[in-house]
Amino acid sequence: MPTGAIAQPRLVSPSLAKSMFSSPGLSLALQTSMEGQGEVTRLAENFESGGGRRSREDEHESRSGSDNMDGASGDDQDAADNPPRKKRYHRHTPQQIQELESLFKECPHPDEKQRLELSKRLCLETRQVKFWFQNRRTQMKTQLERHENSILRQENDKLRAENMSIRDAMRNPICTNCGGPAIIGDISLEEQHLRIENARLKDELDRVCALAGKFLGRPISSLASSMAPAMPSSSLELGVGSNGFGGLSTVATTLPLGPDFGGGISSTLPVAPPTSTTGVTGLERSLERSMFLELALAAMDELVKMAQNDEPLWVRSLEGGREILNLEEYMRTFTPCIGMKPNGFVTESTRETGMVIINSLALVETLMDSNRWAEMFPCMIARTSTTDVISSGMGGTRNGALQLMHAELQVLSPLVPVREVNFLRFCKQHAEGVWAVVDVSIDTIRDTSVAPTFVNCRRLPSGCVVQDMPNGYSKVTWVEHAEYDESAVHQLYRPLLSSGMGFGAQRWVATLQRQCECLAILMSSTVPTRDHTAITAGGRRSMLKLAQRMTDNFCAGVCASTVHKWNKLCAGNVDEDVRVMTRKSVDDPGEPPGIVLSAATSVWLPVSPQRLFDFLRDERLRSEWDILSNGGPMQEMAHIAKGQDHGNCVSLLRASAMNANQSSMLILQETCIDAAGSLVVYAPVDIPAMHVVMNGGDSAYVALLPSGFAIVPDGPGSRGPNSGAHTNSGGPNRVSGSLLTVAFQILVNSLPTAKLTVESVETVNNLISCTVQKIKAALHCES
Repeated sequence: MPTGAIAQPRLVSPSLAKSMFSSPGLSLALQTSMEGQGEVTRLAENFESGGGRRSREDEHESRSGSDNMDGASGDDQDAADNPPRKKRYHRHTPQQIQELESLFKECPHPDEKQRLELSKRLCLETRQVKFWFQNRRTQMKTQLERHENSILRQENDKLRAENMSIRDAMRNPICTNCGGPAIIGDISLEEQHLRIENARLKDELDRVCALAGKFLGRPISSLASSMAPAMPSSSLELGVGSNGFGGLSTVATTLPLGPDFGGGISSTLPVAPPTSTTGVTGLERSLERSMFLELALAAMDELVKMAQNDEPLWVRSLEGGREILNLEEYMRTFTPCIGMKPNGFVTESTRETGMVIINSLALVETLMDSNRWAEMFPCMIARTSTTDVISSGMGGTRNGALQLMHAELQVLSPLVPVREVNFLRFCKQHAEGVWAVVDVSIDTIRDTSVAPTFVNCRRLPSGCVVQDMPNGYSKVTWVEHAEYDESAVHQLYRPLLSSGMGFGAQRWVATLQRQCECLAILMSSTVPTRDHTAITAGGRRSMLKLAQRMTDNFCAGVCASTVHKWNKLCAGNVDEDVRVMTRKSVDDPGEPPGIVLSAATSVWLPVSPQRLFDFLRDERLRSEWDILSNGGPMQEMAHIAKGQDHGNCVSLLRASAMNANQSSMLILQETCIDAAGSLVVYAPVDIPAMHVVMNGGDSAYVALLPSGFAIVPDGPGSRGPNSGAHTNSGGPNRVSGSLLTVAFQILVNSLPTAKLTVESVETVNNLISCTVQKIKAALHCES
């Protein structure tokens, strides 16, 4: 017998293995030899690894895996010396077969040592064991090939049937207009196909016109003229569309622009989100999708131009030197993406550039993942979700990713309503290391028959252009452009919002810089020197996680977002600027059960934001305003730095008992500050629970109700009084002030079913007004 290399067996794919077991036609031997898909896959791997070593032993074939010849193989005998004798067969016992099968599952190619060991154990000759394995392998290979052949045969039959049906359809063409048989005559088959396609497209165009007429409230005969820029139909076109930064290589390079997408459907059409797909035909879905794609490209084009153009589009404000959009120049340069501004709405538009310690890919991933986006901007985003992914990008990257999102954006004050927005988010790579992410609102109605939904804010193309810099930093240019209903905003906060300091680009960039710096510090191996307390790495993580939950709960209690189910109270004995809300806390291990009362208010103080922040976070001065501090000084037990600024940290404070009747208590406090504002959040915590957390235990079961302060600078032109003193130029000096939000969450009854009493509402109201008075007195600004 020749000793040439034997052909490698066909390997078993996991999907094939799966379908093998669903096939009723397989023999019992195959089922007993392999239990489950994993065995077949492992067997295939063993085949692969052993394939190169196999000698001629695999060329032997036998009738079955359990029947074997007793005596020598034909190779071992000399045919000339011995006359041919009748072969006698030896049948193995069931126990022997079982042993052999179980080893075969683990190792289809046992070596000589294993065969010897097995032959002794089973009282067989080594030759018999060797031949049994040869036969079993051959049998296995045959069965696998047979099964694969039957699957291929089925596929072949299916394709043949499909081919036949296509041929029949081509032999009997049907007219798309009348439904009768088409008379082709001398027309070529290709022309016939083109005519059919043309009729389909004409029908679709009529549907587009009808739908567009609904949106615009006037009939449209044909959109053919305005559909000049072809709508991208794939993520590839989204990713490599013709707008963008073609030749961007270094920081100094000017960014060349592509064509303006303003002239398409999206220039006049607002777009409806696919809130409900019931009753929506496939054509309407694809039409809506096309409109979304065009809107996204137009928005991206606008964002890129807004990010790179300077004067006359952007001008410097006299107060603060921030960049302000020149609206006249904007109207001349851009076609509105989402229709005209609603009556009564005002515009806010800002631009900010900053260096951030994060690379472009990581930032893009964060922005395109709603959960990570919310974690990066915890005080700005009350809640967010991705409602639909239209394109997830191409080539495994986020280039060309397009998704529908919903978000609730907030300024931490009960006097500023939460902004609820539905928007498209589109991500595009413009060059190596240069990405842009743009948002644009799609708030409108799908059908004119439905009552219009009220929208308090629209986001015009807003977002950021991110460019990689050396040392892991990125240069981020952020543009924020919105129109909102100012009538719902309290007078105190209108200057802040109109200047763009509330929801504007400066706040997004400042928050991003602070959060990325915090991540960089927490991920670095060296702990800042000020951390004098020896907390374990696990303890630091648990404490930071608990502080993050505390701050998130605080933010949810200040603004009436949908994070918690709050009920607003209108009590006659509560000041008009104090918002009081109640909610039931049930089955939440991180909160005490019962009725939680939240009260928040905002006041203007003629004190700089920095001075106010330093006063409120200083544990030595805490007794001047904190009623809970037992009137004595507090000392810092633990400190975890979260940034270069000492104001960014998490600390654990202890209030010492003033007399024997009082027990000492712990307060967990988080403070953070950046260019856009600052925050001091605290909550009393249980001493045994904090010991668990500081030793790295789970912080999810520590019950806390946070209180605290949010501080922002008052906007330019706010109600800050003039000091009366005049400068040399004759102009009055305006006192720079702060807007301080004070918020408390208190458990008023430990039974969730209890009724709320007037006394408990009055207690919280008094607590707030008393705290504000104490702060004013301590900072000498009572008047």
